Amino acid sequence: MSESSVSEVQGMSVAAAFAGMRSVSAVIFRAGCPDCRSSFELAAGALRLAIGATSRSTFYSFTCPDCGASVRKPAGERIVELLTGGGVRTLRLHTP
Repeated sequence: MSESSVSEVQGMSVAAAFAGMRSVSAVIFRAGCPDCRSSFELAAGALRLAIGATSRSTFYSFTCPDCGASVRKPAGERIVELLTGGGVRTLRLHTP
């Protein structure tokens, strides 16, 4: 990048940087139900992420759109990054 283009980027406002953007695509996550073995896609709003004090208490949950089962799965570091980056609502669990 040339020096002039670097200074142009540094002097750009947020409004100018996003001026041409019309909309943001919704993030879709692939998931599966252990009860009915169905595979499907869910929007961020259909998932919940709970971050606990340890990896054992960190999980995500959703309701299977096919059978209605409540599903809870462990969430490792990478899953937490993907879900939070995709706009999934997050709850921080505090243990005394």
